[in-house]
Amino acid sequence: MTSEQPSSIPEPPNSTPEQPDTRGAVPADGQPAPADRAVPAEGQAQAQAQGQGQGQPQRPAEPAYREVTIRRAPKFVPFMLLGAFLGFLAALVVAYTGPEDPTLTRESILGFFTVAFALPGLLLAALLVLVVDRRSVKRAERARAERTYDDDAA
Repeated sequence: MTSEQPSSIPEPPNSTPEQPDTRGAVPADGQPAPADRAVPAEGQAQAQAQGQGQGQPQRPAEPAYREVTIRRAPKFVPFMLLGAFLGFLAALVVAYTGPEDPTLTRESILGFFTVAFALPGLLLAALLVLVVDRRSVKRAERARAERTYDDDAA
């Protein structure tokens, strides 16, 4: 008497042993398979009415448009690095142009003023980039984008 035990790995719901589930698989040529392309329901009905089979690529009857927002947004990290660098330059000027102190070295004074000037420089640059970003949001433009399929691309 033999008993079959269920396997410990469950099979995906849409697969059989003869046909494994290949959803999400990328073909070797990098192009999506015709079945992977989204076709609206009315586009599918028109394609079947025109006699196109499953073997041919299906295209939507009308191009799909999407509303997009176009704006020029600043990058935060370069602004903040520039602010910290300008604070360091200010610390260099203060440390090496001020009067000499016999108890402290120029390098220790530079370290103190670097912390004292670079952090506020970084914070001011972050505030500036937020203002510029807010301004870019107000100047954003709306546009319509159309999805295209380039079957000839390599």
